[in-house]
Amino acid sequence: MTVAGMLLVNNQGDWGHIFEPLEHAKWNGWTPTDLIFPFFLFIVGVTSYLSSSQRRARGDSEAAIVRQVLRRGALIFLFGLFLAWFPGFMWGRIDTLPDPTFLDRVVYRIQHIRIMGVLQRIAVAYVIGALITLRGTWKQHVVVVVGILLGYWALMTLVTVPDRGVPGWQLFDQPDAVLSAWFDRQVLGTNHLWASAKTWDPEGLLSTLPAVGTMMLGQFAGRWIGRPTPMSERLNGMFGAGALLLVVGLMWHWVFPINKTLWTSSYVVFTGGMALVTLATCMWIIDVHGWKRWATFFVIYGTNPMIAFLGSGLMARITVTLWKIPTADGPESASWVFHQATFAPILEPRVASLAYAVTFVLLWFVILWALWRKQIFLKV
Repeated sequence: MTVAGMLLVNNQGDWGHIFEPLEHAKWNGWTPTDLIFPFFLFIVGVTSYLSSSQRRARGDSEAAIVRQVLRRGALIFLFGLFLAWFPGFMWGRIDTLPDPTFLDRVVYRIQHIRIMGVLQRIAVAYVIGALITLRGTWKQHVVVVVGILLGYWALMTLVTVPDRGVPGWQLFDQPDAVLSAWFDRQVLGTNHLWASAKTWDPEGLLSTLPAVGTMMLGQFAGRWIGRPTPMSERLNGMFGAGALLLVVGLMWHWVFPINKTLWTSSYVVFTGGMALVTLATCMWIIDVHGWKRWATFFVIYGTNPMIAFLGSGLMARITVTLWKIPTADGPESASWVFHQATFAPILEPRVASLAYAVTFVLLWFVILWALWRKQIFLKV
């Protein structure tokens, strides 16, 4: 469900006309779209715990599990870098190079590649969270998560931002002024941040720290799901814990706003609670009542999430940015021409944009279904 939702919100036909639930919150607050990334990380935590438990049951050593964690994290990070680097050269105009050669474009692209991103954050959070939970008790792990979230809260609110001279809590309405933005500029440099902002990055380094907490909440859920207790007991625990996290996150929002871009501690707690309740609801529908047929559609997305993410990202880069088609108004992207020729003339703008997005999701369902039928899966 998370993968399908990701394809839906990332591939609108007209970004100027979108239904509000399919947009990210402008800054503080949340929309359904803001749940997708933390749900992804949460499920990474669930599957990470179940996978390591199965490997231990087979007799694998701790060293072998560590090697797998590091290898998997490195591959996910490299996939993210590849997606950021593709197609390997800078297209369009380069202000500092009026007449660039192809080699100039290649070098410029490398010099301006975005280092962090969605897959890179998943990789870093996965590796740190998985290594932390390899040893120790679950109570110790809970203390670690609480420490991470409280520590990040203190960093972002109490520490004086060096180039501003005031504590962070006074700057929450300025994306490029908060401590995480300053830290990313110092470590990564402005050439390697999110190109749409240039001075800050929604998947930056410092804000990846609390994302580790999201991943570890998923591990706690995986541990609870794997307990040899009646299903009713496990579901009651998940619903209860999820509701508690939702309340705590909403209360924390009063002093540390729910904010996806900053990945605030309140955001971690709130979205963790939402993920837990959503997962418990799915288990109640599927495992308790046996209503499974509807879920096959989403299972097909879930069996190949990396292909779905990479493939859809590459397709969007090609059709939106690289592939231009001549029109009466000048060259336009292939995706825009398709949208204007199909949905835009017959539907209200927001509905047309949604229709394009749904078509994109269904196209990838067909691709993933074909791979599923042939049992072709990209595993890392």
